[in-house]
Amino acid sequence: MPLQVELVAADRSVWSGEATLVRARTVDGEIGIMAGHEPLLAVLAEGEVSVTGSGGGTTVHVDGGFFSVDSDTVTIVAETVREGAGRAVEDL
Repeated sequence: MPLQVELVAADRSVWSGEATLVRARTVDGEIGIMAGHEPLLAVLAEGEVSVTGSGGGTTVHVDGGFFSVDSDTVTIVAETVREGAGRAVEDL
């Protein structure tokens, strides 16, 4: 079962869809989330968030925010989101 991911900036919805892996930097260190992960709430540190889907992936840069996991749903809320190298968020 894939993860349902919602990536939101303060001013817009950036991307939502299915993914197999989500990686992010939190204030406590790097985390990687796959389907079946236990519930989690973390504070994001400034850095990269990587979303890997069945057709590829993307990396965005966030300036902090929150990262939530519950029932194979990942919600990432960041103040700002800038696209990184690789495919555009919409292409996932």
